[in-house]
Amino acid sequence: MARSFRQRVTPPPRALTLSGWALLPLRAFLGFTFCFAGLQKLANPNFFNASDPSGIYAQLVASNRISPLHPILGHLLRFSTPIGVVIALGELAVGIGVILGLWTRVAAIAGAIISFTLFLTVSYHASPWYTGADIVFFFAWIPLILAGSGGVLSVDAALAARVRAARHHGPGDPVSVPFGLIQRICGHYEEGRCAALGRAPCDPGPCPYLREADSGAAPEPVDLSRRRLVLGGAATAAAGVVGLVAAGAAAGIGRAVGGSKAEPGTVTLAPTRSAPTTTTTTAPGTSTPTSTATTDPPGVAIGPAKEVAVGSWAAFTDPTTHTPSLVIQLSKGRFVAYDAICPHAGCTVGYVPSESIIACPCHGSEFNPDNGDVVQGPATRGLRVLGVAEGGDGQLYIEG
Repeated sequence: MARSFRQRVTPPPRALTLSGWALLPLRAFLGFTFCFAGLQKLANPNFFNASDPSGIYAQLVASNRISPLHPILGHLLRFSTPIGVVIALGELAVGIGVILGLWTRVAAIAGAIISFTLFLTVSYHASPWYTGADIVFFFAWIPLILAGSGGVLSVDAALAARVRAARHHGPGDPVSVPFGLIQRICGHYEEGRCAALGRAPCDPGPCPYLREADSGAAPEPVDLSRRRLVLGGAATAAAGVVGLVAAGAAAGIGRAVGGSKAEPGTVTLAPTRSAPTTTTTTAPGTSTPTSTATTDPPGVAIGPAKEVAVGSWAAFTDPTTHTPSLVIQLSKGRFVAYDAICPHAGCTVGYVPSESIIACPCHGSEFNPDNGDVVQGPATRGLRVLGVAEGGDGQLYIEG
């Protein structure tokens, strides 16, 4: 007999002894987090912009410096945009699968692969090691790989129940039963011994009653399995359509509102190629003008100095290393520039004008804006200093 909806969503007695109910909070957290991460990437056009310091290209460049997979990452930089799309859609698919309880083990395996890949590329050098979130996410997926949804609030369980009911089979849900009850109802139990096992002590491990239940004394008919597979495929297709619609909506909304906004007081500079500034003079006694080129600082122009107000900062991509960087005008005419990759775990740092500090948003490391030195850990070394100067043409130049 098919159970009512209330019976399916109401926890049974001692529900926390059953894996499905005990893991429900973890499943909800992982599913929501991965859905949010995927949609956030898709809604941010700058994530796929190769020239943006916070984009996937800059992140791959930063990871290439600290990751043990750097020989591989170096060859993948030109595919940064497709990789970013795959990561975003993969996170969204994993999140939807886990939340719905649809192919939960498959989704959990995919989530573990994504988390372990991020560990190897982003947080491999986090110190202490437990401050890196990706390794924690990887191990958080393992219980769901082992137990799946546990038949709790899942599409898989609902489809299985529907098929079993259509074929007049009883519910296949596991229940928690004290072994003492098994002993009382077992026909082979006699004075603490098992008559079926040659008077061996009655124990849950070798109990024929439990072993028969675990092995499935009544195997599921082939037509039952086939029907479940067909319904599961249809549900997966429907969830995929919903996911693609959500992905498209997130991307459209993100572009409609202009993508991610820079923090107040910051701008993003784009490297430019400026022609040398020239002054025209007339030699005494002649009418022919001559041009004399002024000398700008060596390096590559990254943008107008006027875009960086006193006490403010700007993000840019180092034209030499292609890594996220930042430039600050500490006082009028005094510019400093640093590699914006935190040496602790590879996160991108930013300047906090109100605190006059360069801070890492991931683990709280702080750096002195005057010289890039560490003020507060867990980072153990400072930021790499970049040579910066203002040219006569009003552009900021980064030394190569």
